[in-house]
Amino acid sequence: MNHRISVGALVLRNERLLLVHRFVPGEHDYWVPPGGGVEDDEELEAAVARETFEETRIVVRAKRLAYIDELIDSGGRMVKFWFVAEYLSGEIDTGANPAGEECISSAGWFAQNALPSGHVFPAILRAEFWEHQKEGFDHVRRLPLRTSVF
Repeated sequence: MNHRISVGALVLRNERLLLVHRFVPGEHDYWVPPGGGVEDDEELEAAVARETFEETRIVVRAKRLAYIDELIDSGGRMVKFWFVAEYLSGEIDTGANPAGEECISSAGWFAQNALPSGHVFPAILRAEFWEHQKEGFDHVRRLPLRTSVF
């Protein structure tokens, strides 16, 4: 079984969460915070900043590990580290992503009561995330092992 290490950036700006829309007709259609695979000897926090910038042109700094997520799919097993990240600068631009196969069609900032309809990943972004944010992410939470829907 193949294994992959991945990161995700939970970036809030003015009480709105940064999400990217990954869309390929007939294949996948979901919203997710920016993120992706860790490269070679890259530190997790550096991967958070790089992936966010590549996918959105938003500059962030990883501040705190919030969640550890484990997924299994046809490609193997992935462990994803979700970091709370501080917005530093930039405006959304999804047109310059060097990994075109990721199929990011758009991105935006979303308030809890205005999240996109359809699939938002991970599911905790619909409710629990906002409570954890109010609590200040006082400890790392482990999400249950599950099969990926992608």
